[in-house]
Amino acid sequence: MNRLEHVNVTVSDPAGTAAMLCEVFGWRVRWQGPSQMGGHTFHVGNDDDYVAVYTFDGRPEPLREAGRVRGGLNHIGVVVEDLDAVEQRVLAAGLKPFNHMDYEPGRRFYFLDGDGVEYEVVSYA
Repeated sequence: MNRLEHVNVTVSDPAGTAAMLCEVFGWRVRWQGPSQMGGHTFHVGNDDDYVAVYTFDGRPEPLREAGRVRGGLNHIGVVVEDLDAVEQRVLAAGLKPFNHMDYEPGRRFYFLDGDGVEYEVVSYA
């Protein structure tokens, strides 16, 4: 079976982003260490898949609007069991949920992290 193992996202503060992902989604840091370009990387997730949050030894480019850059990242989708509980953790982290929607077969909302990376949180329960 083929499956997606990870995505890698450049952020300004990988330690802070890793902590937020652990807090919001109940994940753990699987690994952390030097990145290929002199910065630092955290692998945050579970035993099967993860998000790599990465920085290099330099300054990231300015934020560009999601969905408007060819080849750019539109959002990271995360399936959760309890959508309402995750939304409360998003709020507790000081982030703002938006675009709530019930649709067949589930419910969802989105939020942006401090770097403007968009997350879609969805529940099929």
